[in-house]
Amino acid sequence: MTSSEEFAAYIAGLPRVLSGAAALFRDAEGRVLLVEPNYREGWALPGGTIESDDGETPRQGARRETLEEIGLDRELGQLLAVDWVYRPGWPPLVAYLYDGGVLAEDDLKAIRLQEEELLSWRMVERAELTDHLLGTLGSRVLVALDVLAEGSGPAELENGHRVDR
Repeated sequence: MTSSEEFAAYIAGLPRVLSGAAALFRDAEGRVLLVEPNYREGWALPGGTIESDDGETPRQGARRETLEEIGLDRELGQLLAVDWVYRPGWPPLVAYLYDGGVLAEDDLKAIRLQEEELLSWRMVERAELTDHLLGTLGSRVLVALDVLAEGSGPAELENGHRVDR
């Protein structure tokens, strides 16, 4: 076995971890932009899988997914949260959440949904977020909003719960 074959066998034996990235967009009233996927229950943020095999970074993935899903190509702000999500029977997921900024009325009018994956979008008040966002995503978004309000650095989460305090 050559050294490159040995290395390939070593890599193939390592644990698999999925990675995703999303953007948190708000309007002037502080409501959060949610999208409704057609392939699963619940709502989501603009975002998706990071194409890491192609060298895509989390920030690049969030921006690409935002453009694909809602038609907005925006420079993303600070990293708000990183969440390690583990569910038995599933590979672990590392979820990155970036500040998408505040969308003006013209930005909201410019939203064009990716019809292959999304049914609709809406702006949702903080108090209603966990009614729409299933699993750990609801708590991840609430922590990210807290990070924005505090002006603090990114939050470290495990299964949606803050562990960096």
